[in-house]
Amino acid sequence: MLFQELFSSAVIMTVAAIPPPPPIQALVYRGPAACEGCAEAVAALLKTTKPGGRKMDVSYVGPHEEMKLDAETLKGVSVYAQPGGGDDVSSTWKHEMKQYNTTIRDFVQNGGRYLGFCLGAYLAGYTPGFGLLDGGDDTNAEAGRKGSQVRNESDTIIQVDWTFASGKMEKKRWMYFQDGAVMVLGKKSNARILGTYSSNGDAAATLNQFGQGWVGVVGPHPEAGKDWYTDEGFKNPDGIRFDIGHDFVQQVLNAGTKVETSGASHDLATR
Repeated sequence: MLFQELFSSAVIMTVAAIPPPPPIQALVYRGPAACEGCAEAVAALLKTTKPGGRKMDVSYVGPHEEMKLDAETLKGVSVYAQPGGGDDVSSTWKHEMKQYNTTIRDFVQNGGRYLGFCLGAYLAGYTPGFGLLDGGDDTNAEAGRKGSQVRNESDTIIQVDWTFASGKMEKKRWMYFQDGAVMVLGKKSNARILGTYSSNGDAAATLNQFGQGWVGVVGPHPEAGKDWYTDEGFKNPDGIRFDIGHDFVQQVLNAGTKVETSGASHDLATR
């Protein structure tokens, strides 16, 4: 009896002594290329996503931030997120983001994760952009495409069919949308489609490998909070939920790992 008590106490002490895993280091761009509140919304999504139970340590990076976007800053970082921004992709690329082309490409090539939301999805493409998508793939505007639910660049909501890491699919989920991207995949594309626009089946979110790293892009805004809807007078018929956003982040972080190949699914955090 005494032995059992001592053994149980030793096990408890051993478990208690195991330190928690270190947080995942993530950077979110904040600067002229991002729209007001977009960087903060992405940061909030990352902070409430806990892949494998690990927390994410999120910092901002940009020309007016304490941390500058360069190779030195990206050392030891696992995730770089490019949030939504303005409508003029070409101008944003030329004046704000082209200067970081080599830095971002090298980061992902060497094993980093790139998360692109709306404008960040466009910038993962080639015309113009960092060229992180699978060869033969590129981005275009979803608005006005055949069968598209939206006809112009105005802020609105759109329906998406989403396939979660668990394999479960939810159809016609409403999400915030403002001139978001469609990923146009080549015939030999190796990209995995995570979500499609419900009205026409266009790729709304994809995941692909780039070098040793992974690239996740999403056209709509799964990170949009209550204030986004309130400001535009919108109501999300499904309620404001972040499960798709958390799943998107987790699928990108788990890509190529044992967690992904085993089909395991972690509980999704909410905010």
